[in-house]
Amino acid sequence: MTTKSFSAGLTDEQVLESRRVHGDNVLTPAARESLFRKFLHKFQDQLIIILLVAASLSILVACYEFFVFDFGVSIFFEPLGIVIAILLATGLAFYFEVRAEREFAVLTQVNDNIPVRVVRNGHNHSVPRRDIVVGDFVLLDTGDDIPADGTLLSANSLKVDESTLTGEPICSKTTHTELFDAEATFPSNRVLRGTKVMEGNGSFLVEAVGDHTENGRVFRAAQIDNGEQTPLSRQLDKLSIFVSRASYVLAALILVGRTVEYFLSAPPTFNWIFFAGYLLSSIMIAVTIIVVAVPEGLPMAVTLSLAYSMRRLLKANNLVRRLHACETMGATTVICTDKTGTLTENRMRVAHAEVLAEACFAEALAVNSTATLDDTDADHIQVLGNPTEGALLLWLSEQHHNYEALRSAAAVVDQIPFSTERKYMATLVQSSVDHQWHIYLKGATEILFRFCPLLDSFRQQSILQTLLSYQQRAFRTLGFVDIAFSSQETAETELSALRHSGTLITADTAVLTSTFQGYVAISDPVRAEVPAAIRCCLDAGIGVKIVTGDTLGTAREIGRQVGICSNADSAQAFITGPEFAALSDEELIERVAHLKVIARARPMDKKRLVEALQKRGEVVAVTGDGTNDAPALKAAHVGLSMGDGTSVAKEASDITIIDNSFSSIVNAVMWGRSLYKNIQRFILFQLTVNVAACLIVLIGSFMGTQSPLTVTQMLWVNLIMDSFAAVALASLPPSADVMKERPRARETFIITPAMRWNILLTGFAFTGILLVALYVLKHFYVYSLCSLPESFSLVRATGGNLLSDYELSLFFTFFVLLQFWNLFNARSFATSQVWPRLRGCRGFFLIASFILLGQVLIVSFGGSLFSVARLSLSDWLLLLAATSVVLWVGVALRAVRKS
Repeated sequence: MTTKSFSAGLTDEQVLESRRVHGDNVLTPAARESLFRKFLHKFQDQLIIILLVAASLSILVACYEFFVFDFGVSIFFEPLGIVIAILLATGLAFYFEVRAEREFAVLTQVNDNIPVRVVRNGHNHSVPRRDIVVGDFVLLDTGDDIPADGTLLSANSLKVDESTLTGEPICSKTTHTELFDAEATFPSNRVLRGTKVMEGNGSFLVEAVGDHTENGRVFRAAQIDNGEQTPLSRQLDKLSIFVSRASYVLAALILVGRTVEYFLSAPPTFNWIFFAGYLLSSIMIAVTIIVVAVPEGLPMAVTLSLAYSMRRLLKANNLVRRLHACETMGATTVICTDKTGTLTENRMRVAHAEVLAEACFAEALAVNSTATLDDTDADHIQVLGNPTEGALLLWLSEQHHNYEALRSAAAVVDQIPFSTERKYMATLVQSSVDHQWHIYLKGATEILFRFCPLLDSFRQQSILQTLLSYQQRAFRTLGFVDIAFSSQETAETELSALRHSGTLITADTAVLTSTFQGYVAISDPVRAEVPAAIRCCLDAGIGVKIVTGDTLGTAREIGRQVGICSNADSAQAFITGPEFAALSDEELIERVAHLKVIARARPMDKKRLVEALQKRGEVVAVTGDGTNDAPALKAAHVGLSMGDGTSVAKEASDITIIDNSFSSIVNAVMWGRSLYKNIQRFILFQLTVNVAACLIVLIGSFMGTQSPLTVTQMLWVNLIMDSFAAVALASLPPSADVMKERPRARETFIITPAMRWNILLTGFAFTGILLVALYVLKHFYVYSLCSLPESFSLVRATGGNLLSDYELSLFFTFFVLLQFWNLFNARSFATSQVWPRLRGCRGFFLIASFILLGQVLIVSFGGSLFSVARLSLSDWLLLLAATSVVLWVGVALRAVRKS
């Protein structure tokens, strides 16, 4: 498609044809998964699969007993309990993630109706951004958002903020090839969708729209999920496989063992009916073992723990979108961060100012500028226009000068805008200070010195040496000159000469009233909290790498200021985007461990860095606020976008740092590590329960006696009681001590050797205690704990080993209370505490009280569903006192280990 001339623009027919060929100027949103499919994905968890198998077997057995042996409807209570466990675990995870997605929906809306000025049919028009097409002739002015990618046709002092794509806040754009910046990330005559005109004006020819723009390619890359499994899901999958294999082996042993036992003790005449009944009871015991062995509450407990941490992290300025991100932050070994807006304030400020002539200096800064300040919010003043000029206005404000009043008082006659050719800006005014005519200049100091003939060379060299030291520390430097004239005519003549030739007409420069007013060093300052946060990360064994579109010198200096790198680092620690792109994948994987700063990086460089680190086994978190960060945010194990970042970045991230503070990232790491330890404590607690229960059921099955723990009772313990226990442990406040540890290895099993011994020894001890209690209940009639001595004289008759509902209640409650007190021991696991800490743990003790209350309600009102009968108050007090020995033994053992 061609056009007659750029000035005429496209015709209506050409617009329609271009839109048909190249599409609309919109980004195609990622395909949203239906809610039903999202819910189905929750059933892919290994523990859920095991529960589904157990539920299927239990339903088959219940149906057989209901239709063949005419058992009552209560036979379906046990399979129903398993189904409820499955639905609760999957439903809660689904609910919390959908809720988080909705909270994020407001952050991902992109406005495609912003008006854009174009030339069509020979006339200027304003059309919505979405209607821009390839071939359009677009006009740009200060403050405009660039709607598409294209090549400049004209540029007048044009400066563009490309920080959303490259991290570079100010890029000079020009159509003159000799002025192109060879180090620029994108060509100096090319403008890109999603960037913004900060100064000047121009026009460009649209060459790419929508998905075909650089912004669109980044957006598409941000939708690709690399399928990288989170550390916690890997650990839980390994635990699930271990638990499932153990439960299936135990179930098989019961079936085989009881079958062999039947044939060894069977009468000479074989009876199929008796054998079928015996086999059915053996299958039911095997299903019970599976239900007992599998921690049904674990999926729901982990979900509740993550959800609880998600809400707590929100109070710490971390808006979590995906639940897994809470814990994954604790496993992070490397953080890849951009510079602008994350490590720095993304706000230019005057760091150093040397004022040599104060008379008109404030006026010169106020009038020789095109920027303004929006002080609607006094706590967060916004710069409108050139950020460098805005920094000067902010400095004036700090010096108690009102730039608006200074501008109003002075009479501005003419102005020469800054250009890369001149390297200075000039403004002619009639001063309100002395009412003379002044040309105020600001720009490159070495250029301005030629207008200061009275400044000796020694002083010039001293100033230049000082400015060089600032430049080496990534500061931008500006000098200021005031040339005074007695008449307006002379001043206007000299300004015209400056505009056309860059020199003054006056022959005798020695008589010029010229003053070098001073100089400033301007920087995008490092956020105050960042150095301490970086040090905390490094002390915690987490590497930090800077990836930015800025120059290597600036990035390296920022890295030095925040503590990521030092002057002693070798050249291997630093690389530019082109050098990075030239590395092969093998070379990159080899070098990536040594890299600390990647400068002049393009959007996909950061993503490639993340993938290389992941191939080395690192757990990678990425911070960023721009569209250029989106692919890396998506590819990382955890993507952290900034609260004032682009919608594309937020869509690709897992967590949004609301206050843009790097210290909030450190808080997320601390929460994640503490959460992982709390999950370990819960697993320690629950597997101890399951070991004791499995051994009781297993031993009982070969003793040919009634199982003292029913499936319904174990579902209560595993599903409700243990889930509350998980929330109680998750409610524990994070400990700063975890930041003194190294990151855990990804392949390390979630059950540590210390946990394994604790689970086995405590489980065996509980089993021994419970077997003694079971022996007493099976051989003596127990009708009251207060009358236990009398019960020893009431010996059961031979074969009368069926327990009463009261005795089953005693055993069930005794079993639960042992676990209840062990919850306090689990709470102190892997800490230096001897006695469980009370401060800051109100939630833990409140939930522990709910667990105890729940057991009281189950025993009091559970009836035939739970095979229980009410206990007296004296029974409860005696059981609590007797089982509390578990807590005292735990305290004693911790005291011995600490001494």
